[in-house]
Amino acid sequence: MSEPDESAKGPAPVDFIRQIVDGDLAAQKHGGRLATRFPPEPNGYLHIGHAKSICLNFGVARERGGVCHLRFDDTNPTKEDIEYVEAIEKDVRWLGFTWDAMFYASDYFEKLYACAVTLIEKGKAYVDSLSAEEIRAYRGTLTEPGTNSPYRDRSIDENLDLFARMRAGEFPDGAHVLRAKIDMASPNMNLRDPALYRIRRATHHRTGDAWCIYPMYDYAHPLSDAFERITHSLCTLEFEAHRPLYDWCLEHLVAGERPQQIEFARLNLNYTVMSKRKLLQLVQQRYVSGWDDPRMPTISGLRRRGYTPESIRDFCARIGVAKKENVIDVAQLEHSIREDLNKRAPRVMAVLHPLKVVLTNYPEGEVEYVDVINNPEDASAGTRKVPFSRVLYIEQDDFREVPPKKFFRLSPGKEVRLRCAYFITCTEVVKNDAGEIVELRCTYDPATRGGDAPDGRRVKATMHWVSAAHALPVEVRLYDRLFSVEDPEGGGPGANFLDVLNPQSLDVLKGALAEPSLAEAKVLDRFQFERLGYFCVDADSTPGALVFNRTVSLRDTWAKIEQRA
Repeated sequence: MSEPDESAKGPAPVDFIRQIVDGDLAAQKHGGRLATRFPPEPNGYLHIGHAKSICLNFGVARERGGVCHLRFDDTNPTKEDIEYVEAIEKDVRWLGFTWDAMFYASDYFEKLYACAVTLIEKGKAYVDSLSAEEIRAYRGTLTEPGTNSPYRDRSIDENLDLFARMRAGEFPDGAHVLRAKIDMASPNMNLRDPALYRIRRATHHRTGDAWCIYPMYDYAHPLSDAFERITHSLCTLEFEAHRPLYDWCLEHLVAGERPQQIEFARLNLNYTVMSKRKLLQLVQQRYVSGWDDPRMPTISGLRRRGYTPESIRDFCARIGVAKKENVIDVAQLEHSIREDLNKRAPRVMAVLHPLKVVLTNYPEGEVEYVDVINNPEDASAGTRKVPFSRVLYIEQDDFREVPPKKFFRLSPGKEVRLRCAYFITCTEVVKNDAGEIVELRCTYDPATRGGDAPDGRRVKATMHWVSAAHALPVEVRLYDRLFSVEDPEGGGPGANFLDVLNPQSLDVLKGALAEPSLAEAKVLDRFQFERLGYFCVDADSTPGALVFNRTVSLRDTWAKIEQRA
């Protein structure tokens, strides 16, 4: 089993799933084997919730010398696409995991069909000719038992004949379904003769038009686990009520060793939706630019935004594995990426809302280079040379003509430090005809080169800057939460999650400027823009026209630094 490249940070917490696995290994259950699987349906892109499952399934196997399979649950051809298969493979690899074997549920279509025939022969399955609406009506309610279908007592021979003809394509979609014969009065709705096969004429991405009947997930999943000799089938809590059906399928079709289904709480994040159907709706109706839009909770969206696989694995480790559903604050995810990028991201200077500064006593035409530390958290990162000249740009938010109380940045007559350069003092404010500030006239103190005064005087603010003659024009995209409320799906009956989309989730800045060292930056390179946040080079970048996505602000108190007073 391949491991992530990063060195181990110590033993993982022993959650209840790992305790079960450890107990089974100690008892030599399954002969001491351990096999898990990650079984996504290729009907969309993976999201941060899937990352938790990936880290758990691959992680448990890796830590305890087992194997983990990647299996695509491709039993619904109307929603699946090879694009999703390739994206899922890419995401799992990017997160740092490699599967020991890759399978598809469609690998087992012939075996699954044979198993269904066995159930019919045992009198445990029948072909039902009720319509979908009638089946729902016969099913009963949570407080009332269901009613047997009038077709439930068909003979074994008739069921075998009808099922074979279903496969042969003799019937239209919806004409018949194959159902398990269990108990229409069961308090568990999943045991009220659940459907095992349905007719669905659709071209499958792997089997083409070879099949016109397809197995249901609750039937294909336990048998696929058994075919692959999975020992521990780890599922989220919504499958807990399905476990009796999982076990029923195994009991009637698998002799000897059987997999065990164990449920854990799925990941729920505030300000986020995790439903693939709703994420697809966002994409198809163009509320976002695609599955990899940096506002999306998809792994591809987080990657494009600048998240690292290490930060996502760290987040999944921090939140742990629990039995009870809860909602995780998205700030915890942001904390993990801040911690990671603080260690690894080189520092650069960029100005999002430029304000021109002219140093009136600095020699015209002169350019000097100051030494700037690349990363104070990593001494081996060294320093870089940044050009300094008479005309500079600073952040508009760093100046106030009439400063409020406790405003320590630049204002008329105030002295501040320019990062790794000089002390400067504002002497004049230049405005246009509309009364807007367009330029500051300042003086610099040549004796303070490097940012320290020889006479020991101190200033209360250090500001970032770029040299006007050397500045690199860049586009900067400032991302905020996609939804404006903590629970986008909690509006009650009839509420639409689209109604609480955040209209300010994206702010595109066309006039930002950055220091020239960024000219050679490549897609997905990550940087800390000093005092502003962490940023990543976007795939929309072209030579000479870089685009940066804000991954996260430096800390919550700076989240709105781009909003000018």
